[in-house]
Amino acid sequence: MANRTVKDAKSVRGTNPQYIVEKIIRSRIYDSKYWKEECFALTAELLVDKAMELRFIGGVFGGNIKPTPFLCLILKMLQIQPEKDIIVEFIKNEEFKYVRALGATYMRLVGTSIDCYKYLEPLLNDGRKLRQQTREGAYVLTHMDEYIDSLLRDERVVDIILPRIQKRYVLEENNELEPKISALDDDLDDNMESSGEEDEPMDTQPIAKEEKSRRSPPEKEKARDRDRRHRSRERERERERDRRPDEKKHRSRSRERDRDRGRDHERDRRHRSKERDRDRGHRIEKEERRHKEKDRGYERERERGREKDRDRDRDRGRDRDRERDRNRDGDRARYR
Repeated sequence: MANRTVKDAKSVRGTNPQYIVEKIIRSRIYDSKYWKEECFALTAELLVDKAMELRFIGGVFGGNIKPTPFLCLILKMLQIQPEKDIIVEFIKNEEFKYVRALGATYMRLVGTSIDCYKYLEPLLNDGRKLRQQTREGAYVLTHMDEYIDSLLRDERVVDIILPRIQKRYVLEENNELEPKISALDDDLDDNMESSGEEDEPMDTQPIAKEEKSRRSPPEKEKARDRDRRHRSRERERERERDRRPDEKKHRSRSRERDRDRGRDHERDRRHRSKERDRDRGHRIEKEERRHKEKDRGYERERERGREKDRDRDRDRGRDRDRERDRNRDGDRARYR
């Protein structure tokens, strides 16, 4: 009863929200001590207090697959389905960074593609440090922007397979999202403009007609050379202005090439992650079968021990009955 999803919960991508977490990991969470003690009868209001107590992020760890408190609270949020306004407040919370990470992870699991880009991309400017627990149980240092980037790009985060979302460029082409403006592009444009301004020479002051008339022939030659240099510089400036649109076109082409490379890299990484997930799933299933076989062996041993005890009790009872019969026969012989 305590592990059921609330009655008025909405299905996420056509299924129960809790089914986003794999069955084996979900059963481990249900059996964990933190789930039974801290997450029992937890509401959306009390969930905030538990989220403020978080000190690290992570999925499962250890050989027997123990879940972290962060993963337990994710499953609890999928179970009770808090309002969207509460999740947005989690994401906008700047005081508690693990509350923000919890809200961002939940939004990535249940939100639409537009909501994911709308609410998670601003968090890429958050460079605060986060503690993350690895599969071996050790702690490593990461940052908020790295974690958000993995939510938007990777297929598996904190041992949860993330639902698929549309690529950003598809939403931009459909005019559902505005084009992303990177802060690095603005810095590059500012640097190019500042370098162009520094290269521009100071305007020469006009020379009076009286001074020109007083000049000697060598001075007139020098003045002509200055005018030629000035004209050549003006031509260079015009060429530079004409080159800038070409550079922008070249930049857009290079971005398209980077996108194509990113897609190919994404496909390869997706294929590798699927193979890893299959291997992990087979390993976990083997471990489960091994545990079940051990439990069956223990049960058989116990049953055999019980059978032996029963046989001993039966033999003892028969021996007692024989002794009683002998005693009775002896007593009867005496009285005769």
